[in-house]
Amino acid sequence: MTNSEKNLRAKPIIKEVYTQLSDSIEDNEITPHLVIIILGKDPAAVYYMNNLRKKGNKIGLEVNIEELSSQISQKQLISKIEALNQDDKVHAIMLQKPLPNHIDETEIVMKIDPRKDVDGFHPLNMGKLVLNQDSLLPSTAAAVLKILDFYDIATRGKKVTILGRSAIVGKPLANLLLRKDKTGNATVTVCHSRTSDLQKITAKADILVAAIGKANFVKKEMIKPGAIIIDVGVNQIKDSEKGYKYVGDVDYKDCLKKAAKITPVPGGVGSVTTSMLLANVVKATLKMKKNR
Repeated sequence: MTNSEKNLRAKPIIKEVYTQLSDSIEDNEITPHLVIIILGKDPAAVYYMNNLRKKGNKIGLEVNIEELSSQISQKQLISKIEALNQDDKVHAIMLQKPLPNHIDETEIVMKIDPRKDVDGFHPLNMGKLVLNQDSLLPSTAAAVLKILDFYDIATRGKKVTILGRSAIVGKPLANLLLRKDKTGNATVTVCHSRTSDLQKITAKADILVAAIGKANFVKKEMIKPGAIIIDVGVNQIKDSEKGYKYVGDVDYKDCLKKAAKITPVPGGVGSVTTSMLLANVVKATLKMKKNR
């Protein structure tokens, strides 16, 4: 197998997803409407939102960006969200990170209508996820499952180790991998900053998911020969030629030969995550249409 054949590339996945979403929008005669709220003008966040709007527009979604002051008060932000909750023309709400330090993210997430919570972070959606009920799933966790499903990577009975216990990736993904379905039935281990003998644990994993937020953290000594490596990380590091570049949490070059399959960065989990977020927008829109 060549190195390129080892890559779990996002391109064929998102091509399929966007075609399905476009067809669903046309067949159901809907115009899904996503509103993204950003506080301030973080360059990386602005770039991501513009890309999201571009992707959305191509498949028939309306994506509006609400640029608010980074000095906005908690009360003012809640009022804005409550107005969007009440607006029947808005089907999905997304709060773009990072948030200013004075904003209480926990309270803000609670204020978003769970039916419009396309990030899937509202406690009601998280609770449904744990209980294996239909809900809007956190898009990065959903992206990992989509990659496993698309490339027919078996999880049943497999040892899956997740590096990272965040509420965005680690915790929801662990619960999803335990479900009794095609991308579930795994034996899941979640590692974090307090885990002892980390290398000993990761080296036993049939599937290793790196979501720890540290550039090139995973080295070949940490993986099992023939393991499947899913790299969730996106880290900006200095580059002598371009000034900077993006790399994952896995040292790609170091692990490539030893791994059976691996997701590249960029061109891997991040791209699929975007498509899963837009899939949530379409799903939320269809549910609202059905319940009216």
